[in-house]
Amino acid sequence: MKYILMMHFTHADWKAGNMGTWSPEDIKANVEFRKKLHEELVDAGEFVAAVGLGGPEGTKVIRHGKNGAHVVTDGPFPESKEFLAGYWIVDVESPERAYEIAARASAMPGQGGAPADLPIVVRPVMVDRGVEA
Repeated sequence: MKYILMMHFTHADWKAGNMGTWSPEDIKANVEFRKKLHEELVDAGEFVAAVGLGGPEGTKVIRHGKNGAHVVTDGPFPESKEFLAGYWIVDVESPERAYEIAARASAMPGQGGAPADLPIVVRPVMVDRGVEA
């Protein structure tokens, strides 16, 4: 079954944890961790996709407006506490395996080498009319 593992940041963590303020060693440790996780998922046949997303400063919310015009607003809104920073899609045998991968991703090295403890939301990927997404 496929699961999406969504990595969330708070606005405060995003600003404080911007990799532009990290030491070269911290950046290297984080990148190496993510590369190793990627390789292990590929080798296990569990990797489907992974995408890192830009920060909230470039995010817009679009809605269909009156008379067919669209409305653009900044988003995610300041009142929201978290935003989606990136995701992995994995194809695993059980929800428990998806949880194991999410817990490992949550512990990726952060600033100073400490585990980042990022919240990772795990959701099943739906099947539409018998065709997997």
